[in-house]
Amino acid sequence: MINKVVANAEEGIAGVKDNMTFMLGGFGLSGIPENAISALQKIGIKGLTCISNNAGVDDFGLGLLLQGHQIKKMISSYVGENDEFERQMLSGELEVDLIPQGTLAERCRAAGAGIPAFFTPAGYGTEVAEGKEVRIFNGKPHILEHAFEADYAFVKAWKGDEAGNLIFKGTARNFNPLMAMAGKITVAEVEELVPAGELHPNEIHTPGIFVQRIFKGTNYEKRIEQRTVRQR
Repeated sequence: MINKVVANAEEGIAGVKDNMTFMLGGFGLSGIPENAISALQKIGIKGLTCISNNAGVDDFGLGLLLQGHQIKKMISSYVGENDEFERQMLSGELEVDLIPQGTLAERCRAAGAGIPAFFTPAGYGTEVAEGKEVRIFNGKPHILEHAFEADYAFVKAWKGDEAGNLIFKGTARNFNPLMAMAGKITVAEVEELVPAGELHPNEIHTPGIFVQRIFKGTNYEKRIEQRTVRQR
């Protein structure tokens, strides 16, 4: 058994450089790799292309990297609750590729499955289809989409073991399993880290074969994008 444990987020992100492409799991603020993002912010790397469903909020998640203008391009499905993301996009400071959410997921999944490209009807007849090959299947137009290529994938799981096997909890599962399979180097941060063999095989969502580094995260905030409560 290969022990893939590293001490902390700083060791987890070792080898990252300017102008790399990263995948980052999460949906809204659910299941985002908080520790890895914080470590990336601290070392100040620039020119990043980030593939993520959205970009957190202004002062949390990928919003922290946007504040420092560390991200050159966002590949996402929506702007979400991040005003700075919106501002940079509209001002032209940030290159943004907004694509349908299902296409985003499938481009991640295809990368992990070794599928270079696929056809989908999503986006046909819109700006999404500009410059892309179109073919007709069963009388319906489909556009060609290519699998992503990412230098690193940063994911967050509820529980993992020393061999890199991962279990996700609830909606935090979202994009994490797909991205874990797709990165050239996948770094997983977990709330609970246990010895290899302790996780039941039938409960594992991502096998350790896809994970190169794993560490136990700390100080998880698990924020809510918009917390609304009724007045008393």
